[in-house]
Amino acid sequence: MALKPLQDRVLVRRIESDEKTKGGLIIPDTAKEKPAEGEIISCGDGARKDSGELIPMTVKDGDRVLFGKWSGTEVTVDGEELLIMKESDILGILS
Repeated sequence: MALKPLQDRVLVRRIESDEKTKGGLIIPDTAKEKPAEGEIISCGDGARKDSGELIPMTVKDGDRVLFGKWSGTEVTVDGEELLIMKESDILGILS
């Protein structure tokens, strides 16, 4: 099943963080926070102004992005947990 976001929404796959600290300590699953970094899988066409004119998306498929800890809605697509969120929930693009 494919999922195409509508309007100014994006579909994001979380990128898991390291399981060790810089000092070499292993972080148990219970102490880990959900990652706030991800890769955009799919984008909508963009929002529309009141006049009907399309506002193009700033992000594109494949971009690595940073988003708020509680941003988006979790969805399961083909057994994989993904996030769907508005473009405005994205804090920045990582290069």
